[in-house]
Amino acid sequence: MIPSPIVKVLSTIQKHGVRALLMDGQACVFYGAAEFSRGVDVAVLAEPENLDRLTAALAELQAKRIAVPEFRPEFLQRGHAIHFRCGTAEADGIRVDVMAKMRGVDPFAELWERRTTLADDAGHEYHLLSLADLVQAKKTQRDKDWPMIARLLEANYRANREHPTAEQVRFWLREMRTPGLLSEIARAHPDAARDGVQTRRLLQYASSGDLPSLEEALLEEQRAERDADRVYWQPLKQELEKIRMKRAPEK
Repeated sequence: MIPSPIVKVLSTIQKHGVRALLMDGQACVFYGAAEFSRGVDVAVLAEPENLDRLTAALAELQAKRIAVPEFRPEFLQRGHAIHFRCGTAEADGIRVDVMAKMRGVDPFAELWERRTTLADDAGHEYHLLSLADLVQAKKTQRDKDWPMIARLLEANYRANREHPTAEQVRFWLREMRTPGLLSEIARAHPDAARDGVQTRRLLQYASSGDLPSLEEALLEEQRAERDADRVYWQPLKQELEKIRMKRAPEK
């Protein structure tokens, strides 16, 4: 069951017609890879009319910005996250983080076309990043994201392995991070694994059952993604620091 404060935030965003896609922790809850998330993270279409609708939703939630930068389109379009905390009684203290651009993730219009839409018993609809887009968005430098990626893939595999589609098999071969399961998939689908080696060379270890080499290759793949994320965020962090310095009161 979704906690009622989270439902309040998501239903308010939906009520105002905001084009927003749930991502990060709460999306992982919906996909069965996490049990609880304390906040709401959304990717939004950073166009004036949509941001006006989001502003109205945040006003209804009595949400106040809690960190730099300011809630302005140019910051969203450069890849910054804007952070809010709700004050309304029904969602008091719930944090809402808003982004419009993420490293290695397609533009919002494409994400919206691939979105997953779910509904609860009360008739509330929830729009999420597709599972593949969520996995891509979570390839960050944060320690907590990589175990979550593994759980997302494991949950999807276990739910669909009896009768997978060709696209699901390709997805697992492309993204699975659990050595034993990746080897199991590669051996069960040798043709797809052979094709996948062209873009993910570590599949050769999965196909041969060389789990030590596979595990090391997966760690190296993770290190490369984390390094790329640090490089991506470096100029954004520098920009945030400059903003903080300008706001700091003179002594």
